[in-house]
Amino acid sequence: MEQPRPPIDMIAPLLSLPPSGPFVDAARRQGITVRRAKVWEAPAVRRFIEERLVPLWAEEAAVAFAHQPVSCFVAFDGMTIVGFAVYECTYRGLFGPIGVDAAYRGRGIGAALLMRCLEAMREMGYIYAVIGQAGPCEFFEKVCGAIAVPEHWPSYLTEGD
Repeated sequence: MEQPRPPIDMIAPLLSLPPSGPFVDAARRQGITVRRAKVWEAPAVRRFIEERLVPLWAEEAAVAFAHQPVSCFVAFDGMTIVGFAVYECTYRGLFGPIGVDAAYRGRGIGAALLMRCLEAMREMGYIYAVIGQAGPCEFFEKVCGAIAVPEHWPSYLTEGD
């Protein structure tokens, strides 16, 4: 059995993105709403990330709420946050992090969040998006056609080393 690749940076081609509508509609048919976060939802998104995902991601997501428009998309099951994705938080042109509550994974929610963010980045004028420390890579390859950057390219995490 092949071992999964460790997280690496990837590049997504934004000019050839499929529309996000089918991804968002698939989530909606399961009762999940995917939309841009509202500024006043920042504390709830922070709590969700800290309690359900990787606490350090809350700091990156906080930056998204300082942007206009907010560069965070959220997934809701009713009034409950079940996923989030952000862009333009650590560096310009950088997507991520993204996370979905473990109980909701495998239902296409992450794909809907990813596609909404990448569309927003394309609307900003980007033709490519860097997906930082992508994992699992297969998800990004399948959903948006992302490819891994060559191993010898430096990562944004090693900048200045």
